[in-house]
Amino acid sequence: MLQQVQQLITAKEWTKIYCEEPQWNDAFSNTISLESCHASVTGCEYLVARTGTIVLSSAQQNGRTASVYAPIHICIAYTNQLVYDVKDALQAIKEKYVRNIPSFISFASGPSRTADIEKTLVTGVHGPKEVYLFLVEVKE
Repeated sequence: MLQQVQQLITAKEWTKIYCEEPQWNDAFSNTISLESCHASVTGCEYLVARTGTIVLSSAQQNGRTASVYAPIHICIAYTNQLVYDVKDALQAIKEKYVRNIPSFISFASGPSRTADIEKTLVTGVHGPKEVYLFLVEVKE
């Protein structure tokens, strides 16, 4: 997985990568500035199979901003984070955090899009313009 992510970064010629995830920080992070990075690398809470949704929360190491502020979001997830539906993800978060549910839970199903401006579809208005997900198989 590390090699595949690095190949993507190299192929796209991104030179400023922001990552606060301890397990991947040494492999990818080369800037402390989220404001000027080309891409950010994060984990997630869960993945929703039915809708292709990445579930993120403020309880994660990267907090609220790393997945939406950078122009490119690279998410690394594991097969044991895969759930069928949104209700399953919410139930899993409730069980994981018991009485300390995160103050912010985000559901990302790709780049943001809007057709508010003269009915023309515009992509990446609120959040990253591109999203990449690497799904790593967990052998149990």
